Amino acid sequence: MIIFGLRTNHKTFAMKQFIFGFLIISICFSCSTQSQDHLKLWYNQPADATVPDSPNGWKDDAEWLKALPLGNGSLGLMVFGDVNTERIQLNEESMWSGSVFDNDNPNAYAAQDRIRQLLFEGKFKQATKLTNRTQICKGSGSGHGNGASVPFGCFQTLGDLRISNGKQLGYENYRRELDLNDAVVRVSYTQDGVNYKREIFTSNPDQVAVIRFTADKPGQISITCSLDRPEKAKVYVDDDQLIMSGSLSDGQGGEGLQYMARLKAVNKKGTVKYINSSIVVEDADELILFLSASTDYVLSYPEYTGREFERITAQNISQAIEKPYNDLLESHLEEYQAYFNRVNLDITPDQIMEIPADERIMAFKESQSDPHLIELLFQYGRYLLISSSRPGTLPANLQGLWGNKIQTPWNGDYHTDVNVEMNYWLAELTNLQEIHLPLFDLIESLVKPGEKTAQIQYHQNGWVVHPITNVWGYTSPGESASWGMHAGGGAWICSHIGEHYAFTGDKVFLKRMYPVLKGSVEFYMDWLVEDPKTKLLVSGPAVSPENTFIAPDGSKSQISMGPSHDQQVIWQLFSDFIVASDDLEIHDEFVQQVVEAQKKLQGPEIGSDGRLMEWGEEYPEAEPGHRHISHLFALHPGSQINMEETPELALAAKKSLDHRIANGGGHTGWSAAWLISQYARLQDGQKAKESLNTVLTKSLSPNMFGQHPPFQMDANFGATAGIAEMLIQSHAGVIHLLPALPAEWPSGEVRGLRARNGFEVDIKWENSELTEVVIHSFAGNDFVLKHKNVAVNVQLEKGEDGTFVFSGTNFSK
Repeated sequence: MIIFGLRTNHKTFAMKQFIFGFLIISICFSCSTQSQDHLKLWYNQPADATVPDSPNGWKDDAEWLKALPLGNGSLGLMVFGDVNTERIQLNEESMWSGSVFDNDNPNAYAAQDRIRQLLFEGKFKQATKLTNRTQICKGSGSGHGNGASVPFGCFQTLGDLRISNGKQLGYENYRRELDLNDAVVRVSYTQDGVNYKREIFTSNPDQVAVIRFTADKPGQISITCSLDRPEKAKVYVDDDQLIMSGSLSDGQGGEGLQYMARLKAVNKKGTVKYINSSIVVEDADELILFLSASTDYVLSYPEYTGREFERITAQNISQAIEKPYNDLLESHLEEYQAYFNRVNLDITPDQIMEIPADERIMAFKESQSDPHLIELLFQYGRYLLISSSRPGTLPANLQGLWGNKIQTPWNGDYHTDVNVEMNYWLAELTNLQEIHLPLFDLIESLVKPGEKTAQIQYHQNGWVVHPITNVWGYTSPGESASWGMHAGGGAWICSHIGEHYAFTGDKVFLKRMYPVLKGSVEFYMDWLVEDPKTKLLVSGPAVSPENTFIAPDGSKSQISMGPSHDQQVIWQLFSDFIVASDDLEIHDEFVQQVVEAQKKLQGPEIGSDGRLMEWGEEYPEAEPGHRHISHLFALHPGSQINMEETPELALAAKKSLDHRIANGGGHTGWSAAWLISQYARLQDGQKAKESLNTVLTKSLSPNMFGQHPPFQMDANFGATAGIAEMLIQSHAGVIHLLPALPAEWPSGEVRGLRARNGFEVDIKWENSELTEVVIHSFAGNDFVLKHKNVAVNVQLEKGEDGTFVFSGTNFSK
């Protein structure tokens, strides 16, 4: 049944409780999604596998950024596609050096009241000096982002698979491609009159990488395979397998994580020999290589060990080689496409430009127009998240799943002051709810070490995490207070709990995560103090992530009381906790205390210049074009500021954004990507598109990996989320269709996007006007449907589809 009526006023929907099996249902609704031939990254030249990587972890390697990524959530490959000497760089999700180490500072607590007093008195220079001396971690912390040899550790390369055909001949008709429709890399070329093909994929069901070599003439596959790693590796042959194994540094002078990779060759005709530390294949008609890798890591504090990696890798190989190639490929496709095929985006009827991806990126810098490239970028973000995050794996890190260094930039860790959160902004919107789950596993794992940090650093209840964490439960501040004293990290990362529940209504999930949510709330209930002037509750001492202001005493400072970012993430945390408590029918005294505390929180304020204030008082920025826009969390990804309920604050947020950009802001890949969503929330399609153009013109590598620089994956994820925000929003109590549609996308269609409160939405538009929307209700909740200034109240039964036509002034069924 559909009940359809005009909407007379705005009222934010209270979340209703609903549960549904989103995996099964979403698969069914994606069955009609057709493969899109233009969703390929293709090239007419290989990446040069003979060029060595730089030992400098902070320097990108140009050829590696031409290689094509594959991943099944735990095993990552970068395929160079070179002809005579192929290189496939390998990653395993848990390849981390380091170990558990006590970084909590017992001397921090004694100074905190004095720091607050100094800040309230305006003595910033003294407060900053005391904070820098006391409110830091004990020990080496993250190693200043170079933690490979300290306990914090570093995400590292597993190594390389190298394949030589023993030739120095030229080749022609070369093509390599990554097809996002099936997550397969294909390489083809002609050499000495023979047409060769390779197909490579990483199977999640079978937990192996599969590499198939074929030729159009018999007996033409002759290659030598080897495995290597820059350090801490032993390569040997055992049981007709090539094995690479070793132990990484624990950062404390000993051995830490143990790992193993196994390579097996299965041939049709010809011979396979395991000689010394190589596999030698001669005169085969067809060859398939199977690779499996694992470590002894388990995400469980405080041991973090116990996986039977040797048995697991052996079993993966033995089972995979018994299956026909087509069966392996079919099971891979069934699992992968169940996620990827849920969403389809088409924003142009034009034919695709038949030029390689790297040339398309260069062409876009001149034309600023290639709608199919935008479609590719959108789906590439979804592909990369699926490939680097599956249920049961670790979450995607700063580099997703791919890194070719021993020392990856910023340790390839999890930054909680925007980056790991940005990785997952697209998950709910673009119908990848299950892909979000690894982040919640990580959050749960931080509770116990975070409780220890809360007790030692602050003498407080609950749990806390600061701006960085790793796979070893690091929750202490950083080694420098200017960036490391970000106690708001727990509140920010917990906002994903509320988001997942808002989209899915999964009460089983909510019950699981409620203690985590409550523990974070307990910390901030103890942490907040009353401002002696305003009598409002403020956070501090705290930073507005990585930004600096000029204090009234003339000093440059990062530390203050009540920075807007902290106030906003705490408000969001309290709001999510109150909703969760109500939906779980928990109405105890503590919940009421949180309700009252939220009312007393210092809220967003507008400065004399009309901008949203970044700090509790109106201080000038030392760097007006700073890359972080943390004080706009409430606009996006939060919902405290929105165009429906707080238009004045939204306008102030827009002035802040415009000011940042005018002064050089948005210059890093992830920062520009965030601006897409920020402007989309402000319903400014042209500004959102300009920010998207910035990502495309300044922050993409030849393989379309995002750039900070150096390489960082969050720009890819953030761009995909931003494009989705331009097409649909539901954070402000309405399902708002095409809220930030740019003029460059006059006609198009998107299918399978998700809206909060349990809806899947298909949208069509022509001549920049909405024409039709189909909404599937998973839960039977009422909703408000809005386009431009027209809004209607709608009711759909659980499981019902509603099709609505927009005529320019009203909706009709």
